[in-house]
Amino acid sequence: MFFVGLALWVATVVITYLTGNANLIPTIVLLGSFLVPATFVTWAFEHSHSGEVTGEIVFRTFAVGGVLGVLGASLLESYLLHPSPWLFVGVGLIEEAVKLGALALLTRHLVHKSTRDGLVLGASVGFGFAAFESAGYALTATLTDHGLSLMDLVTTELLRGFLAPFGHGLWTAILGGVLFSRSAREHFLLTGRLFWAYVGVSLLHALWDSMNSIAVVITVVVTGEPWQRHAELFTAVTWLGLASISVVGLVWLLGLVRVSRRQHRPVRGYPLPTDARWWPAGRPPR
Repeated sequence: MFFVGLALWVATVVITYLTGNANLIPTIVLLGSFLVPATFVTWAFEHSHSGEVTGEIVFRTFAVGGVLGVLGASLLESYLLHPSPWLFVGVGLIEEAVKLGALALLTRHLVHKSTRDGLVLGASVGFGFAAFESAGYALTATLTDHGLSLMDLVTTELLRGFLAPFGHGLWTAILGGVLFSRSAREHFLLTGRLFWAYVGVSLLHALWDSMNSIAVVITVVVTGEPWQRHAELFTAVTWLGLASISVVGLVWLLGLVRVSRRQHRPVRGYPLPTDARWWPAGRPPR
């Protein structure tokens, strides 16, 4: 799926460059913005063995959840955020909240919930958000004062496609796993663990968005000169910071994956039911 989509994207870029046909710009935007998110969501769905997670609900969380997240974030950020040193913290809190809200809204009717389901469906909402957001950034990069810029479009999509697995999809997967792990049947439970997971993910989001500003400050402090004179150091600090944030998120995600595997560990060859109603006295035997 990924390599076929990548080949189509490259072919479209080449033909657009050779022919100058601006009608192909939307094809480049859509292919480039949705290729990586759709690939990761498909992979996550194929590795989920829960009967509750169907192709229909994955598509719904990806498409509807992504659009609801983008619209909600745009509306709230327009009215609540103003230029300040805490701007990126506000962005992280708002965007993670709207994605979590969209996930809870679209999956509220699921009878059985597990950490694994939350990881998959949370990633689906997050990657949907990332895909629609990337399409907007790609289109904006194309429109310049000198007309349409194919180079800016291509570089924007390459960068955002490379970083996509470590951003929105990862953060919302973590929130989804925590949300589903503490919920029973059709009801979601608002717990302290979910609150702190939301705060932690929002801070990772804020650090990610503010990494360029942090790199500027570090470069100026270390060199005592304008950061433009030390572009190599600025670039190294930026990428090192993004890599560190990604590692923290991945380690957190892997911890939730281990929890989900323990929940689905078979007992004497039979799958372990997670719903308390299957057990006498409402709990599994020790």
